Amino acid sequence: MAVDLHQHLWTEPLIEALTKRASPPRLRRVDADWVLALPGEPRYVLQLPDDPDARLARADADGIDRIVLAPSSPLGIEALPVDRARELIDAYDRGVDELAHRFSAWGTIPLQELDPDDVDLALRRGRVGLCLPSGAFASLRALERMAPILERLEQRGAPLFIHPGPDPWAPPARPVGGPHSRAWWPALVDYTASLNAAWHAWVAAGRAQHPTLRVVFAALAGGAPLHLERLAQRGGPQVAAAAADDPCVFYETSSYGPLALAAVAGAVGAQQLVFGSDAPYAAPFRPEGERDHQLTTTNPARLFARPAVRQEIHA
Repeated sequence: MAVDLHQHLWTEPLIEALTKRASPPRLRRVDADWVLALPGEPRYVLQLPDDPDARLARADADGIDRIVLAPSSPLGIEALPVDRARELIDAYDRGVDELAHRFSAWGTIPLQELDPDDVDLALRRGRVGLCLPSGAFASLRALERMAPILERLEQRGAPLFIHPGPDPWAPPARPVGGPHSRAWWPALVDYTASLNAAWHAWVAAGRAQHPTLRVVFAALAGGAPLHLERLAQRGGPQVAAAAADDPCVFYETSSYGPLALAAVAGAVGAQQLVFGSDAPYAAPFRPEGERDHQLTTTNPARLFARPAVRQEIHA
């Protein structure tokens, strides 16, 4: 079964919930356009509503059997006060639940008041794992704060998708100005830097604390594995070696092409790469032949394999 494990789809319940908000994240209809406002980012014009049938038709043409949807972490939903976060998460979940069976989805949870039981609720609702913002893992302190959630995911045998997104405990982002006003700036600078920080925090402490948790980093972790040689040179040879040979860390490919894929595969092995398109925001690259089968089928099967659940977790 060929899997695209990273797409976004704007369902009607989520659109409706975002239009009711007075502050970012919010959606507004401006003439014929839908305009998305996010803290600290340029305003985006979205082509809405999304058509799930058209998305499936595109998947058929591309030879994709299963689409895994993700909440859009840059929205900052998880960082909102708990009641507000739950309203938007519920809208996301209701929209996903209405889709055809070929769609599945990552779940998400509020992060202002961490509750491991939210992990169980998401998994019982049918989510494949959790998708959470990279800012929630971008320091050793943040990683320690997230430990109860990571422990529950590990106990339940469910994976974590680290997606670009803001620090949920930082002050609100300032208004956009200077180079940040360029539409590509957040994706090329802010997102990759946050993913890079999250990867280094995970290498430094996360793996030792959660030895069996399967983690997939979006966008090749911002290219972080290419720093393995520098990490070894600058005092971390043991963690660098462990990171290069970690079968439970995966790297999703969205927005990158053959040069980056070859470089990261050279650093950590092609068996750790998994295909994600980030549709509808990027034009995906897929290698040919056996390598494509590895990225879309063989490797995702390992990522989503359900190991035995530890006994202390309640049903």
